[in-house]
Amino acid sequence: MGEITHFIAMAFDVTDHGLVAGEHFKCRSPAAAIERAKGLWKVFGHTGAVAFVRTGYPVSRATVLRTFGSVPDDFPIE
Repeated sequence: MGEITHFIAMAFDVTDHGLVAGEHFKCRSPAAAIERAKGLWKVFGHTGAVAFVRTGYPVSRATVLRTFGSVPDDFPIE
C-alpha cells in the first residue's frame, strides 16, 4: 500500500496567548499549497502562514515547503 500525501496551507494569528494556528486547507499540489499560504498571509492579512506536505498514515511526518510572515518554530501538524 502506498503512502498518503497531503499538501497543506495553514494560517497563524496573534492572540493574547501568542501565535495560534487557524484552519488548515488541503491543496492539490505543492505549488498550490505555497500559493494558498501566500494568499492567506498577504491578501487576507493573517500574521503568518505555512505550506507543508504531510506524508504517511496513521503515523505522519511533515516537511515545510515555505513560510510567510510570523510562524512558530513548532507549529502543530494535526
